[in-house]
Amino acid sequence: MKRLSEIKFSTLDLVPVRENGSAAQSLRNSLDLAQHVEKFGYNRFWVAEHHNMDGIASSATSVLLGYLAGGTSTIRVGSGGVMLPNHAPLVIAEQFGTLESLYPGRIDLGLGRAPGSDQMTARALRRERSGSADDFPEDVAELVRYLGPRTPDQRIIAMPGTGTNVPVWLLGSSLFSAQLAGERGLPYAFASHFAPRFMHEAIRVYRNHFKPSAVLDKPYVMLGVPLVAADTDEQADYLATSVYQRILALMRGQSLVQRPPVKTMDGLWLPHEKEAVGDFLGLAMVGSPQKIRAKLEVLIEQTQADELIFTCDLYEHADRVHSYELLAQVMKG
Repeated sequence: MKRLSEIKFSTLDLVPVRENGSAAQSLRNSLDLAQHVEKFGYNRFWVAEHHNMDGIASSATSVLLGYLAGGTSTIRVGSGGVMLPNHAPLVIAEQFGTLESLYPGRIDLGLGRAPGSDQMTARALRRERSGSADDFPEDVAELVRYLGPRTPDQRIIAMPGTGTNVPVWLLGSSLFSAQLAGERGLPYAFASHFAPRFMHEAIRVYRNHFKPSAVLDKPYVMLGVPLVAADTDEQADYLATSVYQRILALMRGQSLVQRPPVKTMDGLWLPHEKEAVGDFLGLAMVGSPQKIRAKLEVLIEQTQADELIFTCDLYEHADRVHSYELLAQVMKG
């Protein structure tokens, strides 16, 4: 049985843009957060590719990773993830090969098979490319080849990229990538920070299909977890209303810019919307360190996860930093 102090813990930053804020400030906040969590002992700092969303500033994921890696020194930085259907595998191999060449031993390449946007935006991204989620298994294999050792008959190489062996992760919110990650012997990250309903089934599918590879000799599971830690349960509940408003806006198709916390959500959501937000955030750790420790111990007992990656979308940057600081104290025991 794993103890909490044995579990690696990481950060997934959605680079949130505040109401009346700017993308520039959000990007600076992301680096500041990475520098703080590096000091707090976090294992990795990931950002995710999203497009056409006014409240998320991480669309140019590989560019942002260069900024983050350049401003930190030990923490791993990576994508959680790059949405591979939007890109030619060779382009991603060159981008992450460049990052690995500049910051050796610190780069992760997490891959998703969703577009990370709406279909109209996906078409705008691809233009003449016929990229599709259906191509994902072949695209992953092609990308892994570009990052691996060069073979004598290889006619197309990624430069930089070839021979860098950047660690590739598969990400998912359903069972498809769980099975594929298992069959390929790759580490697997499940998006339980927004799709907790399928978490246990996805872990089971991944472990049941796992085949040892040159990368891993046994399964490695990382779970996404929403976080709102504060000094008291009451303060955490108050800060969490910013998160609730953001998820509610997502469900309504409204602007995703961060809104300040409110004393009560009454009147802001309908009963069925409150239930839907609750389902979305079913794995959320909201509360004081004592409350969060108890919930995390249950999560580890139930899943035997190897690593947890936390996302914390609070309105005030200082509250986010403090939340991650409190969590680090919990995780270290």
